[in-house]
Amino acid sequence: QVQLMESGGGLVQAGGSLTLSCEPSASFAALNDISWHRQAPGKQRELLGNITNAGITNYVDSVKGRFTISRDNANQMVYLQMTSLKPEDTGVYYCNANSLRMFGRDSNGDYWGQGTQVTVSS
Repeated sequence: QVQLMESGGGLVQAGGSLTLSCEPSASFAALNDISWHRQAPGKQRELLGNITNAGITNYVDSVKGRFTISRDNANQMVYLQMTSLKPEDTGVYYCNANSLRMFGRDSNGDYWGQGTQVTVSS
């Protein structure tokens, strides 16, 4: 089953930056609209922002101005660039899609990755 794959997490000091990547697990799948989510320890998963296939982005207020979502359609990659990181940004970061383009048509579903851990130290 096709899923998404996140990468790029790690340990960073407060005020630092980190860029996460999201790609499909199969080479025949192409990304449509993608959203990024975060699950902090002991909390529910929360939406951070999304990017449409056309590159239009939206962000929640808590990350607006610090996080930037971008995409490289040629290489089927979506990125989450995070700057001015705070300890409260610590959590597991996931990308999500409601559909993937496969074999010439959209395949609807709820596609998630395994997540990538981001830890921001104070």
